[in-house]
Amino acid sequence: MRPLRTFACRVLPLLLLTAAGTPAAAQEPAPDRKGLGTWITLGTNAGPVVVPERSQPANLLRFAGKDYLVDVGDGAAGRMEQAGVQSRAVDAIFLSHLHFDHTGGLAAVLGLRFQTSARDPLTIYGPPGTRELVEGLLASMVPGVTANYGVEGAPPVDHRAGITVRELRDGDRIEVDGMTVTVARNTHYSFPEGSAMAQRFQSLSLRFDLPGRAIVYTGDTGPSARLEELAKGADLMVAEMMDIPLTIARLIAANPGIPEGQLQAMQTHLAHHHLSPADLGALAARADVGGLVVTHFSGWDPRSPEHFAYLTTLSAAYPGPFEIADDMDAY
Repeated sequence: MRPLRTFACRVLPLLLLTAAGTPAAAQEPAPDRKGLGTWITLGTNAGPVVVPERSQPANLLRFAGKDYLVDVGDGAAGRMEQAGVQSRAVDAIFLSHLHFDHTGGLAAVLGLRFQTSARDPLTIYGPPGTRELVEGLLASMVPGVTANYGVEGAPPVDHRAGITVRELRDGDRIEVDGMTVTVARNTHYSFPEGSAMAQRFQSLSLRFDLPGRAIVYTGDTGPSARLEELAKGADLMVAEMMDIPLTIARLIAANPGIPEGQLQAMQTHLAHHHLSPADLGALAARADVGGLVVTHFSGWDPRSPEHFAYLTTLSAAYPGPFEIADDMDAY
């Protein structure tokens, strides 16, 4: 077990299961110790600007011999292979919201499921709109499925077999394979309360209550009272965090011709719909979570001196142990 990269020698007293410098694929599958489960950060980069060292947001929850994806950003299938999990073996998928950086890898997972002749049931849980998303992806597969391997007379294969979608809304609580999953709408969208768009779309945070501990995943959100209530007393919170001014500057640099109206909408979105280090520290402190893992990270690289400011800000607001995760870290 290696020490965690935390400020002021705070060591996160959780299950960090990947040895330093050792690829996760070389590790034996981690045991589920006393119902704690294992949370693996498959992808930790905030979209939409891609970087070579981090994949888009995706996570793997391993519990009681089953494997669940929690968000499926671009690159998730490759990271799953590193974790020793085949796409065909995924037992369920949870989506926090429908932005592309959190769903871009879903087409690949569904395609690999077809290519490997998966027959086990797969339920995809997500917010309103998930059914429409999945139906669209399955429709996009029809040409490839119809041609298949290009062999005349080969029997047709139903690529939709076993796939079901269950849409969730704020306040829903469901039982899945011995764990309780509770969802709460957060503030990643700010459509007016009661409006058609607020009814049509929700961004959700998820709480997974296992026999041995509770894990809360924020997805993307701004400061949120509903999320604080959902996270109360959780053993672990896995949360997004962004250096918002730096992220805006990088997006402008990557899109120098962005129209003014689109630029203003993007700046409003980033400023109000995401968590800064100060926001996240305050949220984790008020929720009194046992430990904090930062993912969906957009900011200065840990090798940069500016990175130290994130650690000092989090430390000043949140008294518990924390870490800014890399891809393939396990807890």
